[in-house]
Amino acid sequence: MRIGVHKLAMNQPGDVSALAALIEAGVVVPSEIVALIGKTEGNGGANDFTRALATLSYSLLLAKHLDMPPEAVTKRIAFVWSGGTEGVLSPHATLFTRSAAEPAAGPRLALGIAITRDFAAEEVGTLAQVREVAAAVRQAQAQAGIAAASDVHYVQVKGPLLTPALVADADRRGAVLVTRDPNGSKPFARGATALGVALGLGEVAEADLSDAVIARRMDLYSQVANTSAGGELRNCEILLFGNSPTAGGNLRIGHAVLRDVIDAAGVRAALHNAGLPEGADASAAVALFAKAEAPPTGMVRGRRTTMLSDADINYERHARAALGAVIASVTGDPAVFVSGGTEHQCAPGEAPIAAIIRV
Repeated sequence: MRIGVHKLAMNQPGDVSALAALIEAGVVVPSEIVALIGKTEGNGGANDFTRALATLSYSLLLAKHLDMPPEAVTKRIAFVWSGGTEGVLSPHATLFTRSAAEPAAGPRLALGIAITRDFAAEEVGTLAQVREVAAAVRQAQAQAGIAAASDVHYVQVKGPLLTPALVADADRRGAVLVTRDPNGSKPFARGATALGVALGLGEVAEADLSDAVIARRMDLYSQVANTSAGGELRNCEILLFGNSPTAGGNLRIGHAVLRDVIDAAGVRAALHNAGLPEGADASAAVALFAKAEAPPTGMVRGRRTTMLSDADINYERHARAALGAVIASVTGDPAVFVSGGTEHQCAPGEAPIAAIIRV
């Protein structure tokens, strides 16, 4: 297995010109594309339709090259989008290809992909979702050829949140939901999938899990999960990244825990964990993926912020903008994946970050 990584600039949510150019130049072979993780300039909320537009646009482009209908493309390729490119964050997509290759001299980047069944509205944010994600995580880890959970550095999960239509459908059926608020369902949805990652990798025990702990007991968490929720999905898509001795190529991945949204040292720690020598030029960084969270107290290193009290701007947008600027200051590239909301993703106030580097 050899994983290829290509960063694609996007001038607007439907812009696929960067990928079209790589295909035309023969740099990317469409049949080898397996996944795409991207940031759009939408609001990141339940009504963010830029994610669906981006998926449709890429599907239409690839349908022509793969000789299949667009809806078949979305079943063949995992599309994960996060809305919100506040501050210096640049709208972009990171494309992943997978091809045959001989093992390299040392462990290299490997990727496993798994997809759960569709969830009913009443299952979103519940233990049922946790268990299904955990099973998919184990499947993805086996597919990637990664034997030890300690060699897994980043698990991206995109799953469903509750939409007004799903809430109405549940009401007609008399089903009980975790919440009736579509935007308010995001913490439960993200939290359930993060706990699914933690359970699948052995970071938490199933005996400690129940519906009651989801989005509430934050002492239960994964250090490598990065989860998002959107109204465009009914199932969960799991992309598991790690280093495998059976993989080829020249890429490695590592991770670290961000102490807060201005933790530049944590960014460098992720690069170092991936194999970048300390003090080396960060230009070897190929892609970074992080979560951003406002501090639980509103204080950052003893200084008061308005992240949690601003009535005009949601705290996630504050946090994404702050962390995006810090990461860009280290790598020199503002095209980084920063997603808001860290329910069960590291300890309260902390957040995960993963870095892919070229070795």
